[in-house]
Amino acid sequence: MPAIFSLSAISAGFVAVLVGYSSAAIIIFQAAAALGASDAQISSWLWALGMGMGLSSLGLSLYYRQPVLTAWSTPGAALLISSLAGVSMSDAIGAFLLSSLLITLCGITGWFETLMSRLPKSLAAAMLAGVLFQFGLKLFQSLSINPVLVAVMLVAFVLLRIWSPRYVIPSVLLLGISISLFQGQLHLDLVNWQFTTPVWVTPSFSLTSIIGVALPLFMVTMASQNIPGLATLRANGFDAPASPLITWTGITGVLLAPFGGFAFNLAAITAAICMGNEAHPDRKLRYLASSWAGAFYIITGLFGATVVSLFAAFPAALTATIAGLALLGTIGSALNAALQDKQEADAALITLLVTASGVSIGGVGSAFWGLIIGLGVYFIKRKAED
Repeated sequence: MPAIFSLSAISAGFVAVLVGYSSAAIIIFQAAAALGASDAQISSWLWALGMGMGLSSLGLSLYYRQPVLTAWSTPGAALLISSLAGVSMSDAIGAFLLSSLLITLCGITGWFETLMSRLPKSLAAAMLAGVLFQFGLKLFQSLSINPVLVAVMLVAFVLLRIWSPRYVIPSVLLLGISISLFQGQLHLDLVNWQFTTPVWVTPSFSLTSIIGVALPLFMVTMASQNIPGLATLRANGFDAPASPLITWTGITGVLLAPFGGFAFNLAAITAAICMGNEAHPDRKLRYLASSWAGAFYIITGLFGATVVSLFAAFPAALTATIAGLALLGTIGSALNAALQDKQEADAALITLLVTASGVSIGGVGSAFWGLIIGLGVYFIKRKAED
């Protein structure tokens, strides 16, 4: 029982949810607004997303005893902003439902697990490092926004890593909140707590929404989210089977699509926060961090848009700094794993650079293209050496 209430695990789970909501919740509002959703429907979307991420993260983490964290599809939400114009709410819900059915099919058939089992570990680690690289940069870029806050948190992090490594992140987070409060940058007076009521929308289907919304949402979610998500698990040494994980994210979407749960997938960036030493010194107990994240997600779902305003009360510099500090160890480990094998170093380095570039082609993010280009270099070198 004491392990369940590990302060490091609880804080890692909280930071994962904080980073997820503060960095992408606004995109959910924009996507729902593109459909002309009412305030009640927007709150319902947030209820569905919070409950879906929470229950799936909690269930999968406890079942596999590994830090499995799910998330909404951020690239998918960005895609929806531009693709929902002229689409009715019921047709959009039908498209969400079909996309989740396709994700479920990918999990059940097992082809996704077969594909990922053949991925070189160095390239998986390089892609992870590239995905997380921007968070390391934002940590130091935030010095220009609030130098006192960031500098004090950074110095405290370095010292606590020596004196009290187990509690470094919760301690630094509390310090950052205290400084923000002293600086008058916490706007908690704007938070109004109330429960969310889910709103059911009966799905309908049209050829336009299937081609223009469902299929792109499915492809973007699989390529830009599930591949990096599973690579993050593998790069951190966790071996939960891919097929059931993908299947359950799909089923979650099927069940919650009528309420606004447009797409669920394996998390990468926020999941990495729950997989490092800062989450728990015993890697066998790091699933507690993702379990706590699941619990916090459920709370965010119950309170819907109200919780978004709570996370918005945190200054941007605080969020960027705590995320960067929480991911420093994971970035270092991923870089080390990516460049260990000298024969694969070129392919890994190219994978890292393309992923970190943030380039988007055809609506698909840089993590996918980094992996594709890196694999191309990997196979060309292998063929030339043979």
